[in-house]
Formats: sequence, C-alpha cells, structure tokens
Amino acid sequence: MAPSHLSVREMREDEKPLVLEMLKAGVKDTENRVALHALTRPPALLLLAAASSGLRFVLASFALALLLPVFLAVAAMKLGLRARWGSLPPPGGLGGPWVAVRGSGDVCGVLALAPGSGAGDGARVTRLSVSRWHRRRGVGRRLLAFAEARARAWAGGMGEPRARLVVPVAVAAWGVAGLLEGCGYQAEGSWGCMGYTLVREFSKEL
Repeated sequence: MAPSHLSVREMREDEKPLVLEMLKAGVKDTENRVALHALTRPPALLLLAAASSGLRFVLASFALALLLPVFLAVAAMKLGLRARWGSLPPPGGLGGPWVAVRGSGDVCGVLALAPGSGAGDGARVTRLSVSRWHRRRGVGRRLLAFAEARARAWAGGMGEPRARLVVPVAVAAWGVAGLLEGCGYQAEGSWGCMGYTLVREFSKEL
C-alpha cells in the first residue's frame, strides 16, 4: 500500500470502538518491553529484592514472596501505560482525533494532537498508533506529515512566531524513534522514574 492511497480525516463516532482497540493493541505491543526495561534497572532490582525480603517474613512461600513484588510492579506499570496511551483524549484546539483511512473506509491508524503546555511550546502528539496489519506501509509517515501540517496551521492561526511538533516515544519503541529521526526529529527530553528514562520526547521545528 503506497502512502498516496491513504487519506486522513476526523474520526467518526461509529469508528470510536475500532480506534480504541487499535490504541490498546499499540500499548500492548510496547508495555512488556517497557516493563522489562524499567524493572531490570539496578534501583528497581534493589527495591524488588527489599520487598521480597520483607514479604518472606509474612508469606510462607519463598516463591510467592519473590514473584509477588514483580507481578505487582509489572501490573502497575501496564495499567499506567494503558491509562496514559490506551484511551482517546477529548478533542482539543487542533481538532481530531484523526484517522488514516485506506480506500473508502478501512481505518488503519489514529492520531490525536494537543497544544503544548506553554506559549511557544508548539503542538504535541498525544496519540499515534497504526494497526499491526498496516505497519511498514507508510501509514505512520502519512499521519506524521498530517500532524506537521496541522501544527503549522495552528501556529499560524495563533500568531505564533514558529511552528513546532513534539512526539513522545516509549523507550522500547525503537521503530518509532527511527522513523522520527529519519524525518528530521531530534531527541530533546525524557521522563521516567528513579533516574531512568521510560519515555523520550522528539521535536522538530516546522
């Protein structure tokens, strides 16, 4: 499928269940890798070991005391990622959510945008997911190009001196990071816990 066969338009209400499933599937693709990355950092291993040692005095089973903290930590991280990226945000000043459509109605990707938190921060991508059946076929690039065009139009309408787009990427999503770098984006910041990065932010002056 070539990018020219794709169009991007606002999501219709009847497409919402399909789009939600696409977002949840996208989160599932990365949450295990993010959890593995986070829980194998030395501070996390130290905390898990301390929790296991404490539980050994309460629980009769050594295996349960060892596995329970890991299970709870993984579950909490997965729930946090799903709550953050697995749902649709309300429509904002940049419109949307937007869907990439193949042909007459095959929804294959979703995009949501929001203004930055402060003046001059530009626009932010808050959701970007492509159906697993349509990956590596230009859908992500098409949505990204559309996001850039929306960010430019929004900045011009707001009288901003420059247009800028920020895209957050989970640390385990190497394919997305490679796509952004290939499109001229640069890593500019990150957030995580205990001093370790879980999400990187890429930005581009438009």
